[in-house]
Amino acid sequence: MYYLPRDRDIDYVEERGRYCSGAGLGVLLVDEIYPAFPGDVRNPSAFSYPIQYEVVDGMDIQGLIRSENKEQYLARIIKAAKKLERMGCKALIGECGYFSYFQREVADAVNIPAFMSSLLQIRWAQSVIGAKKVVGVLMSGKAEMLEKHLTNVGVELNTNYVVEGAMDGGNCHQFHLLWDYRFREGPARASYKEAERDFVKCAVDFYRGYPNMGAMVLECTGFPPFARAIQREIDIPIFSWATLMDYAYLITRHRDFYGNI
Repeated sequence: MYYLPRDRDIDYVEERGRYCSGAGLGVLLVDEIYPAFPGDVRNPSAFSYPIQYEVVDGMDIQGLIRSENKEQYLARIIKAAKKLERMGCKALIGECGYFSYFQREVADAVNIPAFMSSLLQIRWAQSVIGAKKVVGVLMSGKAEMLEKHLTNVGVELNTNYVVEGAMDGGNCHQFHLLWDYRFREGPARASYKEAERDFVKCAVDFYRGYPNMGAMVLECTGFPPFARAIQREIDIPIFSWATLMDYAYLITRHRDFYGNI
């Protein structure tokens, strides 16, 4: 089978004033430093397409999730989003699931598709499993999810979804060491094996609490490294940031097909 070495129409591409060519997904990062396992959005090594990053200056994870005045960050988010667009990115991704709070505003502000949260997949999951089953939405923290986090990504409130917080009650201690400065001394760190063990147990317990759960949506960008481990224990569809990113790239740069008849 013969594969073309490049896009057949590459000689006729106009980049429309963008700084870079061949760009893929643009990721908006919170203004914090912590390590990321392969599969985490801020670790590009595990993904097969180009990723460009831009930090939303002055917005850390605690501010995004827990601030009572989230609107103070909107202008900064849009500024970073537009910079990624100018760089040539084909679609935007938000690093944290709680970016859903700004989904509509960012989508209106740029001219490329904006996938601000893994929670965008809740409606899709509801559609494919049917109304008799529920979608399990596994957040980092349940209490911090507001109605706007759901309605801004098109979820109808009080429909067939249930919510749990993986880090609630001090669970998944390794995640606290990674993402919450209040729980650590020194630099952010975590054990992969311990994080996997605790998180998989949390997800399995969540699943077993709802016998009619037909799919699970993982909110946090740090959860995809463990998604397959969950699926080995509970054989249901798992929606994560990784599935959203793959989808976002494919619809903006659809692949060619090579074969024979």
